[in-house]
Amino acid sequence: MTNTHDQMVTVETSGAIALVAINNPPVNAASLAVRDGLVKAMDQLSADDAIKVVAIYGAGKTFIAGADIREFGKPPQAPWLPDVCNRIEAMEKPVISVLHGNALGGGLEVALSTHARIALPDLTIGFPEVTLGILPGAGGTQRAPRLAGIPASLELITTGNRVGAEEALKIGLIDEILSGEPRDLALQSAQRVLDGDLETRRTGDLATVADTAAIETTASTLKRKQPNLFSPHKCVEAVAASTLPLEDGLKEERRLFSECMESPQRAGLIHAFFAERAVTKIPEAGETPRPVKLVGVIGGGTMGSGIATACLLAGLDVILAERDEAGLERGRTIITGNLDGAVKRGKLSDAGRTEILETKLKTTTDYASFAAADLVIEAVFEDMGVKKDVFSQLDAICRPGAILATNTSYLDINEIAAATSRPQDVIGLHFFSPAHVMKLLEVVVADKTAPDAVATGFALGKQLKKIAVRAGVCDGFIGNRILNTYKKAADYLMMDGASPEEVDQAMVNYGFAMGPFAVGDLSGQDIGWAARKRQAPNRSPNERYIAIPDRLCEAELFGRKTGQGYYVYGEGAPTLNPAAVAIIEAERAKAGVTPRSFSEEEITARIMTAIIKEAISILEDGIALRPIDIDAVYLFGYGFPRFRGGPMHTADAIGASELVRRIETYAQEDAFFWKVPKLLRETAERGGKFAELNG
Repeated sequence: MTNTHDQMVTVETSGAIALVAINNPPVNAASLAVRDGLVKAMDQLSADDAIKVVAIYGAGKTFIAGADIREFGKPPQAPWLPDVCNRIEAMEKPVISVLHGNALGGGLEVALSTHARIALPDLTIGFPEVTLGILPGAGGTQRAPRLAGIPASLELITTGNRVGAEEALKIGLIDEILSGEPRDLALQSAQRVLDGDLETRRTGDLATVADTAAIETTASTLKRKQPNLFSPHKCVEAVAASTLPLEDGLKEERRLFSECMESPQRAGLIHAFFAERAVTKIPEAGETPRPVKLVGVIGGGTMGSGIATACLLAGLDVILAERDEAGLERGRTIITGNLDGAVKRGKLSDAGRTEILETKLKTTTDYASFAAADLVIEAVFEDMGVKKDVFSQLDAICRPGAILATNTSYLDINEIAAATSRPQDVIGLHFFSPAHVMKLLEVVVADKTAPDAVATGFALGKQLKKIAVRAGVCDGFIGNRILNTYKKAADYLMMDGASPEEVDQAMVNYGFAMGPFAVGDLSGQDIGWAARKRQAPNRSPNERYIAIPDRLCEAELFGRKTGQGYYVYGEGAPTLNPAAVAIIEAERAKAGVTPRSFSEEEITARIMTAIIKEAISILEDGIALRPIDIDAVYLFGYGFPRFRGGPMHTADAIGASELVRRIETYAQEDAFFWKVPKLLRETAERGGKFAELNG
């Protein structure tokens, strides 16, 4: 055997067989060095008459898991991945690949350019490019349909979904599943090619079976379900081109890929991708988290039971506390239903469900059971007096060093911490409902919260597979403080002439799943009512207050839970509620408002400007560390359109000067609500961008 090394690609020869190993830990990303090494390896082996078969495999824990994220946003350098794939496929000697771990995106495209594919049972494949606003641009849209057919390829490429080895074999993207070590299987499989026991062929020589119906059905479905997105529709066009000769199809793929690269959506989606990673960079990152194995949860309602479920699914032991046995029974029923859902989705086995319910979950009506807990999370009624009483009791019961966390959505955590003798151990862990599903976790740091307690909150978020974002203490923290402003802007539009339906539709067309009035109906109009009552004593007399939502609640029009809110709910699609319209008209008349019409563009501009205005104020107040943290909160907790990158990314897309102009224009109607934040004005004056503050 002989070995030659070219940076991250190793060539090893054994008689007539050459093994090409990719070694770019931790995930063998298709970096410039890997791409260059693969091309050089093909050139070397092509010229070596002694070599008859080539096998490519990944060293370490995976094949090629995708592109090198360190190269995102930088000018591409040759050899480009399409050239690498074409070079591999053009080899006159058979080239096979042995795949394990992940073969995603460009990694899968490299595999498809080889002449046969052997998978280990742990393999996961997929084309995640669509989630980044692009399409597979190295032949994936052309080679996958030749092997798997158009329907299966459309499903993978337009969704970004991942599938395992068995499904990959079923649809034809791999040829065999074998167990063993990747290098050993590469050597054995190459020998089988020499012996004539393993068939090889160039993917590009195959013809795609035309399927016009699948193309048209997918195209129409995407236009209906994802009208705001760009790249999924381009994916369909690219797959449709796979019936052309390979060279022509690849040219069309590159053209469509370039269109995606130039789309603003790509920048927004890439920003969202990096936001998930940026939020982990906190001042407390170097601290050692406290060990957490036993978690106490107070409150067996939807939120408390969801938090308990999330902890149980992460392998933690949980003690759930409620006031009485009926409350515990309700909580256990909710948790059981949540676990049943996890089983149905394939996230949990039946045996795992049984083990959790029988050994991991305990219930109690006595806080004394929390004496050994490492962390207790309170999820009781949003009332300061109630929460302070709970924390006072926990302070007397919990062991030294145990973390006491509140799930409050709005309340002052400094005041809650002051009810204990250990404010350094008190922190906010603001989950979002349903807590076992939603990805966001606001880790709210009070004035005296210890650094290692903050680090523990982030470690817990990671264990629960959530995106944790650091927030400071204020009314509503990051997310709900912005939400409050969003709702006010929507209410002002409604009072001045826009219908709830018009506002909601504008937000849906912008990319939200639902508009603010439909969301209020879904969560319950009484929740906002309770918050407004709490905030009333501190409300400025200069604030323009819209009482329409209060009148709705006084009439018990709470939304879906009562069958009526701004909309009427029953069979079929919700319709605007005549009772709500009557309340709106009466309040307009009482305030002497002559309703005027607003275009969809005006509605969107006002609401987005309000959201951004508040986001900038949050940044200015030090409640959020960076603009990208605010974006993460709104992307992962509030349904902000991912392709738009978040409020602060959108602020840069609009431009600081334009935002100042809008606010100053709107201020002529309401100077109290529409104020230009100092940071916004400074950014506009220097012609800067908020992205510069992300560090």
